[in-house]
Amino acid sequence: MTVGSQKDIDALKEIGKIVALTIKEMKQQARLGMTTKELDEIGGMILKSHSAVSAPRTTLNFPGHSCISINREIAHGIPGNRKIGPGDLINIDVCAEKDGYIADAGYSFQMPPYRDSVTRLCRHTHDTMMKVISSLKHGVKINEIGRMIQAEAQRGGYKVIRNLCSHGVGKAIHEQPNILPVYNKHDTRILKEGLVITIEPFLSTGAEFVVEQPDGWTLRLPDRSLAAQYEHTIIITKNTPMIVTVA
Repeated sequence: MTVGSQKDIDALKEIGKIVALTIKEMKQQARLGMTTKELDEIGGMILKSHSAVSAPRTTLNFPGHSCISINREIAHGIPGNRKIGPGDLINIDVCAEKDGYIADAGYSFQMPPYRDSVTRLCRHTHDTMMKVISSLKHGVKINEIGRMIQAEAQRGGYKVIRNLCSHGVGKAIHEQPNILPVYNKHDTRILKEGLVITIEPFLSTGAEFVVEQPDGWTLRLPDRSLAAQYEHTIIITKNTPMIVTVA
């Protein structure tokens, strides 16, 4: 969507804060031996307490309030009976709606004992997201996003997951524009003031594509590599973007 009023901005900031609070609380309450279903229920209760709902659950019948992906799962993991184990790399993705406005965010973290290689992967992916966001404003070419993600991945010694994209958001879960995580010289689109998009790099230690699993939701790496994802919903301005998914 493109914001057209202060009401739009305020509503996006409200649902963005709720999404950020939900992820923050889920991360803090994650425990070894807890099932991903139990962790998801915590997220669902937080959303409900703020009069928000899971957008994928209500519009796509996703079987959970949040996506919880572990280790070689990288996105759209279904909450269930799987127990969180030592050293697991966990990704929580929350996309929620309130009063017709949607915000989307994701966060990767590991359970103890911590591995330096995973810590570095997570830090570099997060830094990539923030570096991209800080460079965007009205008039910047959309393909600069993919160029920067690709360059930062290579600088860190990582691969880009090519079939997972950033995207428009605000009134629906996925809106135009779809934004490739690699450079496309033929993409002449530019960012315009008021545009609401996500920035969500997926960086991998090996694979460049994810594969959908038989459950129809979970996206998994086809090899033994690991990947991290971080995501914010932002509003493009004439200067630095406004990040709405912050608490």
